[in-house]
Amino acid sequence: MNRLVYIAKRLILGVPVLLFGLTVTFLVLYLGPIDPVLAILGRDANPTAARQLEIALGLRYPNGNPIPLWVQYKNFLVDMLTFNFGDSWGVARNQPVMDLIIGRLPATLWLGFWSVVIALGLGVPIGLYAGLNSNSWGDYTASFGGIVWRAMPNFWLAVMLAGTLSAGGLLSGYRDFLIKTDVIGTSDALGHLFSGITPFTGIPILEFFWIPIPNLMPMAAALKWILPAALVLGSASMGNEVRIGRTAVLESLNSEYIDTAKAKGVSTRKIITKHVGRNAVIPLLPVIMGEFYLLIGGSVLVESVFSINGLGNLFLRAAFAADIPVLMSLTFIFIVIQILFNTTQDLLYTYIDPRIALSDNSE
Repeated sequence: MNRLVYIAKRLILGVPVLLFGLTVTFLVLYLGPIDPVLAILGRDANPTAARQLEIALGLRYPNGNPIPLWVQYKNFLVDMLTFNFGDSWGVARNQPVMDLIIGRLPATLWLGFWSVVIALGLGVPIGLYAGLNSNSWGDYTASFGGIVWRAMPNFWLAVMLAGTLSAGGLLSGYRDFLIKTDVIGTSDALGHLFSGITPFTGIPILEFFWIPIPNLMPMAAALKWILPAALVLGSASMGNEVRIGRTAVLESLNSEYIDTAKAKGVSTRKIITKHVGRNAVIPLLPVIMGEFYLLIGGSVLVESVFSINGLGNLFLRAAFAADIPVLMSLTFIFIVIQILFNTTQDLLYTYIDPRIALSDNSE
């Protein structure tokens, strides 16, 4: 099957998943305990004001009659599928939800990117090392470390790390190390990551070719600021990668094709890089792709503890404020991203292991 056809088919199959997810979200938000009028006006709200607010929020017709649930559901689907996210009800009253999401997206992307880099940069090499050196002290240390990292809940680790690195904490000197930053809140330097691109001064040959480079100081400051939160967010995935990577390497090393390769005189380096490494990546792929989902959806608690003004924090604030448009829009985005990641994961399988065909029988 052609890969473009395969991708198109996977995306089409994602439509029912998207509709199911949106339907469940709609039913939970509209039939659940969330009451936006109560959240906005409070329990002592005037009935007339409450009725007017329901009309303004689109829960009632202008004549005061309630809008049937199926009509609200139809309008909701049309709005989501046309990217008409509407205005916020509670977090930032009457502000477009799209503006809120775009404004908080950089902080979440920055946090998610570095959490993935930390998890991949540490978890995968340590897991492969443990598998290649099984039953050694290095293996025992790596395996124990992986279990410890996996066992620590994100919210507990976030609170401990934030308290230790904040003012008065045991490691508060971190804030003044190399670049003076903080660990709580959103770095001001984050807003200058890309606006700070300046011509490279001091190296004539680069100036001659007009080669611009980013201003590295805002990037370094934003990285140092976000590093503790990224370490917390990537910790659970890092533990999984160590454990799964070790197991995958051991299974590959004990396979018959490895014995065959050794019997043919294939070098150890080639066996590890060409056979063991490739087969060990296959079980790691779902874990790695799951980490990319952290870019958007997995940072609610971490962003709240570190007071990072990102999408996770926005989702939590919208839940407390009964801001249904924001909750629905974020859920819609999360589902779409998950479908795209799943499709990418299935496609990567076929590149890593050509035995996985793109036919219907293989799915």
